[in-house]
Amino acid sequence: MKARTLAPLLLAFLTVQRLLELRVARANERWARDHGAVEEGREHYPLFFVLHPAWMVSTLLEGRRSAGQVNLPALVLFVLAQPLRYWVIRTLGRYWNTRILIVPGGERVTGGPFRFIRHPNYAVVALELASAPLAVGAWRTALAFTLLNAALLLLIRIPAEERALRAYVKTTNP
Repeated sequence: MKARTLAPLLLAFLTVQRLLELRVARANERWARDHGAVEEGREHYPLFFVLHPAWMVSTLLEGRRSAGQVNLPALVLFVLAQPLRYWVIRTLGRYWNTRILIVPGGERVTGGPFRFIRHPNYAVVALELASAPLAVGAWRTALAFTLLNAALLLLIRIPAEERALRAYVKTTNP
């Protein structure tokens, strides 16, 4: 299969997936706020709504220009990331969200993929941001958005999440 043929299919899949996940996140957010959740990192949240759609569109545009075949190893990595994504979501249950919401009386999740890595969802997203574009020959997109995502996560998001979790532990475990 040609990369330019897969690119729009990949965009369609990602669009449906992300929209369905946002629906779950909004339901979980309502539940969390109903249970007194406090949000941290609100100021950086819009950056994700720029980064992810821009990555998806860039993957489509660069992938459509690609004259090569689908990069099968990259596509396999992308496909293998999907069960990992849903393992994270299932493990977190009501606590899974695209926002940093700390629910009073809740407990930090340490089971499932969290036994092996502290932030498995971010690892899955990093894998997706590299592998999806590479699958359709969009190496510039893979490089640019991998670096942008790494900067956003390492410099802003993960520190904000860690601060929130430390504050949560202090207030619930005096």
